[in-house]
Amino acid sequence: MLGDILLINDMHKEAAQAIFDHIKSGCKNKDERYRCIVGISGESGSGKSELSHALGKLLKENNIRVKVIHTDNYYKIQPLLREEWRRNKGFDNIGLEEYDWIKIRKTIRDFKEEQECMIPCIDLIPEQVDKLITDFSKIDLLIVEGLYAIKAPDIDIRVYIDLTYHETKINQIIRMKEALSDFRLGILEKEHQSVTTLKHKADLIVDKSYQVVTIEKHVNGS
Repeated sequence: MLGDILLINDMHKEAAQAIFDHIKSGCKNKDERYRCIVGISGESGSGKSELSHALGKLLKENNIRVKVIHTDNYYKIQPLLREEWRRNKGFDNIGLEEYDWIKIRKTIRDFKEEQECMIPCIDLIPEQVDKLITDFSKIDLLIVEGLYAIKAPDIDIRVYIDLTYHETKINQIIRMKEALSDFRLGILEKEHQSVTTLKHKADLIVDKSYQVVTIEKHVNGS
């Protein structure tokens, strides 16, 4: 999102390095033209954007052309109307279905097919949705980040940042995208409930110390 504040520090860079190493080992047996997608999910203030951009910079330094997609740009309701919509609809309607998954899937498909794609982009200053055109034929790897990003289809490596909104409150205050009113705290609690349902999908967990832990996947319950 345009106008977003990023607080990238050493812990993001170190976690990015660990994820980068996993990408190298996980994709080494893929076809040379295989187009890899990394998904990064976590609660508000957990460092999704910072980790995504630290990873993107590291990939670029290793001559891998990368694009970061922020799923917060894909809300069905525009920023200026979202609070009123949420107040009218109630907390039960806050969660995964607020995103336009059809547009998210199209973006991923356009990347896989090396197509030109029109991507929504929220400018936080006027709180309006702009449109950007990306030529995916020039991109090697896609990073999809956001609250529910690892729910998206065709993700090769799913990363879950295991920090709750209670533990990231200072980051939320510093970034101050939305005031921490009682209503906002209610939204964060509903998002917390939705995001945690996706944790089991993760291949990598960024724990509370920001260390990256590999999750062993078991087949047939073994």
